Amino acid sequence: MIAVTGANGQLGRLVLKHLAKLTAQPVRALVRSPEKAADLASGQVAVVKADYDDSSTLPAALEGVERLLLISGSEVGKRVPQHKAVIDAAKAAGVRFIVYTSLLNVPQSSLLLGEEHKETEKLLSESGIAHAVLRNGWYVENFGGTISAALAHGAVAGASGDGKFSAAGREDYAEAAARIVSGSDLSTRALELGGSSAFSLADLAAELSSQTGRDIPFNNLPEATYAGILVQAGLPEGFAKILADADRGASEGDLFTASTALEDLNGHPARSLKDFVAESLKANA
Repeated sequence: MIAVTGANGQLGRLVLKHLAKLTAQPVRALVRSPEKAADLASGQVAVVKADYDDSSTLPAALEGVERLLLISGSEVGKRVPQHKAVIDAAKAAGVRFIVYTSLLNVPQSSLLLGEEHKETEKLLSESGIAHAVLRNGWYVENFGGTISAALAHGAVAGASGDGKFSAAGREDYAEAAARIVSGSDLSTRALELGGSSAFSLADLAAELSSQTGRDIPFNNLPEATYAGILVQAGLPEGFAKILADADRGASEGDLFTASTALEDLNGHPARSLKDFVAESLKANA
C-alpha cells in the first residue's frame, strides 16, 4: 500500500491523479481534515485522518503502509518536528520506503527555506528506512504573482540578478513523485529535479514583453528593498523575507541545476516559461 501525506494539498491531489494512471496499488490519502477531502475517495483511494501535530493519529494512518510519500509541510518553522513525527511513526509501522519532497541543492543551499529540509533529510538518513529525496526546484506557478504585478506596474521586480531558476510545473513534480513512490526502485537516493530550460527574471520580463507587445523591463532590487515591496503588496513580513531571500539565493545559483533527472524520469519536457506566461496572460485578461 502507498500512503501520501498532505493529500488534500495542491501537490498531493496531483500526485493522486498520477498514481491512478501508474499503479493499481491501494492508496491511502492522509489528510488533516477528512471531511474536507471526501472527494478524493475512490475504489483505489481511502481518505484517512493524519495530523502532523497530533502524533496519536499517525499509527493507524500508517498501519499496513509499505511506501510513503512525505510531502513537506506548509508551516515554515514547524516542519522539522512535524516531519519527525511522521518518520518516527513510519518506522514504528514498518514502512519500507519513504519519498520526501525536499528543495533543490539542499546540501549546499543557503536559502532560509533550506534549513528545515536539511534537518529532515538528516532525520531520514538516521531512520534506517530506505528513502528517495526529491529535491524540487522552484515551481513556475510561483511566478504568477510576479507576472500579475508586472502587468499592473509595467516591470518585473525581484532581487535575483542574473540568477537562473530551473523551474518546472507543479504537475511535473507531482508526476515524478508518483513515479518514484510507485516504482520498482526502492533504493536510497537523492534526485535534483528542475526544468531543463532555466530562466532568469530578465528572461521572464522579455517573454512578457514579447507576448504582450509592451516594454516590460526587469528591475533588479536590493534584497531588503524587494522584501519591503512584497510587504507593501500585502504579504506577511516573514513570508516576504523568505521570498526575497530565495531571490538572493537564486542570484548565487541555489535554484539552478544542470540535472535533467525530472524530464528523464517523466519522459517529457517540463512546463515551459513560454507556456506559463501565455496561460497567465489569459488568466489576467
